[in-house]
Amino acid sequence: MRILKLGGNEIDDPTWLARLVAVIQTMVNVNDVPILVHGGGKEIGQLQVALGGEPQFVAGLRVTDQTALKAATMVLCGMVSTRLVAALNAVGVEALGLSGVDRNLVYATRLEHAAGDLGAVGKPARIRATVLYEALAADVVPVLAPLCADGVGGTLNVNADVFAGAIAAAVGADEAVFISNVPGVLVDGVVAPRLNTDDIQALIANGTISGGMIPKVESALSGLQAGVKIVRITNIDQLDAGTIIEAA
Repeated sequence: MRILKLGGNEIDDPTWLARLVAVIQTMVNVNDVPILVHGGGKEIGQLQVALGGEPQFVAGLRVTDQTALKAATMVLCGMVSTRLVAALNAVGVEALGLSGVDRNLVYATRLEHAAGDLGAVGKPARIRATVLYEALAADVVPVLAPLCADGVGGTLNVNADVFAGAIAAAVGADEAVFISNVPGVLVDGVVAPRLNTDDIQALIANGTISGGMIPKVESALSGLQAGVKIVRITNIDQLDAGTIIEAA
């Protein structure tokens, strides 16, 4: 089983979406039904501004005040989820849009960050993997938005890369693929075919890995520690290439 995490900066591109749908259709046709996890970064930021807010990030994580949470909810659970599910259903691939809130799929706790208060940002604490197994058993592709229940009737925004890594570990995925707008982790302008824990720590320290790539590589390492066999960062055109993240 593979987890495909989709970057939020490509999902509104019809050409990219068509390529994604073709890839997933091929996978389903050979009984390799994936779980999709999507972000919504660019569109969340645009709606946040339209609502009078200002996007802010700390170490690649969106600072989530009430305006940002409202924008994230509308984009992730409404616009992006519906777009992906509709595109897959249109080619005969049955898909089911869910957030972490639905059926209490993912319970999260508030994330405390050394850099300061991130607002309504969470980290996955408990995952009901059976909800996903039921969909997969029926050859239905789960399309997951990373908004999670906080246990007291509210929601927390979880970084989609962190969410994907947690889902991969919870369901015992063979591979987690982080699909980005770059072909892998770039070191001096070239895709690094393999990186381990020590490499990643050094590249973060010297600034080679920065911004939104930080939660990707950190989630990749967390997935490995939780038992995911292969973690890869790549783009939609080469799912079997890119950068493989491995333990030191």
